[in-house]
Parts: sequence; structure tokens; C-alpha cells
Amino acid sequence: MSFLRLPRLPAWVCAYRSDWLQPDVLAGLTTAAVVLPKAMAFATIAGLPVQVGLTTALVPMLVYALLGTSRPLSVSSTTTLAILVGSELDRVSSGAAPGQVLATSALLSLLVGAMLIGAAVLRLGFLASFISESVLVGFKSGIGLVIVVDQLPKLLGVSIEKAGFFRDLAAVAARIPAASLATVALSALLVALLIGLQRRWPQLPAPLLVVAAAVVVSAGLGLAQHGVAVIGAVPAGLPSFALPPLARTAQLWPAAVGIAVMSFTESAAAARAFRAPQEPPPDANRELLALGAANAVGACFGAMAAGGGTSQTAVNRQAGARTQLAALVTAATALATLLVLAPLIAALPQAALAVVVVVYAVPMITPAEFLAIRRVRHVEFRWALVAFLGVVLLGTLKGILVAVILSLVALVQQEIHPPVYAIGRKPGTSVFRPLSPRHPDDETWPGLLLVRAEGRLFFANAEGVAARIRALIEQHRPRVLVLDASALIDLEYTALKALTQAEDQLRQQGIELWLAGLNPAVLAVVRRSELGQRLGRARMRRNVERAVRRYLEDASPSSDPSHA
Repeated sequence: MSFLRLPRLPAWVCAYRSDWLQPDVLAGLTTAAVVLPKAMAFATIAGLPVQVGLTTALVPMLVYALLGTSRPLSVSSTTTLAILVGSELDRVSSGAAPGQVLATSALLSLLVGAMLIGAAVLRLGFLASFISESVLVGFKSGIGLVIVVDQLPKLLGVSIEKAGFFRDLAAVAARIPAASLATVALSALLVALLIGLQRRWPQLPAPLLVVAAAVVVSAGLGLAQHGVAVIGAVPAGLPSFALPPLARTAQLWPAAVGIAVMSFTESAAAARAFRAPQEPPPDANRELLALGAANAVGACFGAMAAGGGTSQTAVNRQAGARTQLAALVTAATALATLLVLAPLIAALPQAALAVVVVVYAVPMITPAEFLAIRRVRHVEFRWALVAFLGVVLLGTLKGILVAVILSLVALVQQEIHPPVYAIGRKPGTSVFRPLSPRHPDDETWPGLLLVRAEGRLFFANAEGVAARIRALIEQHRPRVLVLDASALIDLEYTALKALTQAEDQLRQQGIELWLAGLNPAVLAVVRRSELGQRLGRARMRRNVERAVRRYLEDASPSSDPSHA
């Protein structure tokens, strides 16, 4: 497996140009100004200390930069991964000691890494596009809403017992009278500041400025003495290496599968979206390996589950990143923060991190996307809605299962119900299109029925396609049925056998079956079969136009073309 043979040096190092150095360094520093505050905030979503977020911006970022194939991809935690990790930790470690929660988080990251590496070995990179966009819209909107509700207690300065989305919402509403006025005022001020900076000066690292301002205000005014909860002491220094205890593997592996799916899906989408035209495309299987290694190595230093983030990758690219060196600079900045700046973080209000989380989570809720999907396809709008409700009603991890099942159902539905329709010829052309009241002048011929089937015919849809063709035959009562197979990409044995039986039944009814437009692979299959022997060359035509011409040549004068 060539993608598993790691080169001595990454390809981008071997091809590095001196004029890339300055933009890479500047991009790395700019991205760090956005990534580090968000990484600390995302750690709090999962109920973990902020230093775990900084470690996640250090170790997985570093490992991916050395192994990954996407030049701009910035790998740390993301909003989605943080809430998924938090949900699982709440499930298996509720009420546990802090050390046990950290160990469980590290084991979860290790299992996510193992799942991704296993997928790389099995060459499952094609799964990057497995969840449909409409389902993903619903899933992420649900995640965004859950995150906002999850952070409301921190914005209000109250605490609640988590018990599910609607119960949490009711508990927050009930605690509003007990809200800390100082915390609420600070939250409102920081929300206004963050949104204002983003809109007025989008080029500035708004999250960093907001977090810095919150630290200064908190330390200067002694907000901790006025009821504002702060982060507290943050241990300085490098994270230590330790293999996570494996005792809870059986409990955690189902969640690890779901988190691994979302990590790879988000990362692959970001890598594709921000690849420059002159850059090599990401290698999906190598990306699985790089993300898996990033999570597995990060787990040994206490990092939480990691993946490529769309917003931070966008910042990295827009800031001028040319190669993965920018990610190494971001990782170095995270290291410097852990070594030097950790004591300053102690005065950081928890509400400040909640503000960062909420402001970046709200754009995940996209009603406009729902409406856009509804305008195009009602059935996909329903999929998006079910995915959204799955997250809100069942929880985030079960919401992933809903999303995957919906994508499977969508795939199966499309395969089982391929388009099958009667066609006619556009007057004065050789174009054949579906019969429609919008085109009443399209040419048809008495005694001749042209039917087009699209996609793949196989065991799961053979009977359904046959039933729809029978309905068209009953409606048109032809003497000759021409099956236009120009849009048919494959014909499986079960479907071929069903077609052979259909030919026999049609012959008994006095109807001839012709085939037209078979691609070379399908034509070869038919010729080797009993059906091919029955039809012979006379009833297998290169295209529908030739089939119509042959029919007209064989027909009586009374069967000249007429308009249907």
C-alpha cells in the first residue's frame, strides 16, 4: 500500500521555495490568533480544561502538517467534534474525577485515531463524500442549536444539570432569575465586541482580541470577586507522554466511530474547498492516515479528538498560507502559549470562551440552506429536517447515526427507483426526450413505444423497473417496445434474467422487444446471454434513431409518422 509508505521528508518540504517562507510564517501566526482562543473554548464545550484545547492545537496540528496532503488544512478541534466528545464524556464519565475524565477523553481520541488508520489500511477514502450535503446541513444546524443551549448557563453565570436538549432549555429558563448580572453584562459586551470586530475589521483576529480584553477587564476589575466564574490556574509546561488506559475501550468504540466519520468528513470538505488550483489534490486515503496519526499521537499527550476545521482553514488560506509550514508555526505558537502565557489565562472569564463558542456556533444554524434545499428537492428537505430533529431529540452521537442512515436510505432509494419514462423525438431533430404536456408536438409513432431507463439495473430494482415498463405498455399498447439503454451504466445478472423473462412474456402478447444504445460493457453482457441470442443483431440497434428508422422501414404505409 504505497500511501502507507511514509517518505523521509514530506513532499512539500522537498518542493519548498524561499519566497513562501514569509507568507507561511505570517499565515501561521494569524491562524494561531484565531485557533488558540477557539481551541480553549472548544475544550470547555467538551467539559475539559483549556490546556487540553491548547494541546489539541499543538500535537495533532504538528503531526498532520508532517503527514497530510492538504497544504492549507488547519487541524485541531472543531465545534462539531467538541460537542460530540462532550456528549460521550457526559455519558460515560458523569460525576467522575477530573483525572478520569481526561483519561477517557484521551482514550476516545486514541480510538478515533485507530478507526481512521484502519480506514486508511482498508482504503475507505471514498467515504469522505458519504454523508449527503442535505443531511449534513440538518445535522450541523442541530449541532449548532445544541451548542448554543449548552453554553447559555455560562453566559448567564448559572449552573444546571444536563438532561437533554429540551430539559436543558427549560432548566436555563427556570434559572434566569438567579443569573449573575455581572456575568450577563460581560457576556453582552463581549458578544457585541466580537460581532463588531468581525464585521468592521474582518482582517483582525477577533477571538484573540476578545479573549485578551476579557482577561484584562477580569484582572483589572477583580470580576472573580463579583460572581464571574473564571478559568482558574492553568498548569504551565509541556504535556507529558502517556498511553491512555484501555479499560473503557468497549464502552467508547461506538462513539469513536461516529467522531471519526465526522472528523474525516469535515476535514475532507475543508481540504477540497480551500485547495488552490495549482496545488495537488488531497489523497483521501493518505488523509485518513494523517488524521488517524494526528489523533493517536495527540491522545498520548492528552489532546481531545481533532480534525480539520473549515473556518480556521479559511483563515489560514486567506492569510496567505502556501504549505503546511504555516500549520507548524501555529503549533509552535500553541507551544509558546503553554510554556509562557498559561498563568495569564487564569483570569479569563468562562463567559468569554462561551461567547466565542456561541458566536461561531450560530452560523451553523442555516435556515436559508433548508429553504434552498426545499426549493430544489422536497425529499432532501425532509432528510435535512429529520437529521436536524435527530440531533435535537436523540443527542449528537445518535444524530450521527441518523445522518448516516438517512444517507444510506437516500442512496438506496435512488438506486432502487431509477428513472424510467417514455420518450419522443423533438420535431426536426434527432433529440429524444421524455414525453411531456409541455412538448405536445414531439413525434411518436403508432405501434411503437420508446422507453428509456437510467442508471444501474440490478437485483434490488429489477422488479420495480419491470413493473413501470409494464404500466407504460398497458398505457400505449405497442407492437414494438424499444428500450433505450443509452443511459444504462450496468446490467446485473438478476436484471438481465428479468429482462429475458419480460421478452418471453411480451412475445406471447405479440409485442417485440428491441434494445438500443447499449454501451460496450452492457452490450457484451447481453450478447453472451440467452437474451442476446433471441434478439440477434436485428433487434439490437446502435441508437434510438436507427431503431425508429428500422421500425418505419418495416411498417406498413398506414404507420407513417404522426403527431401524438
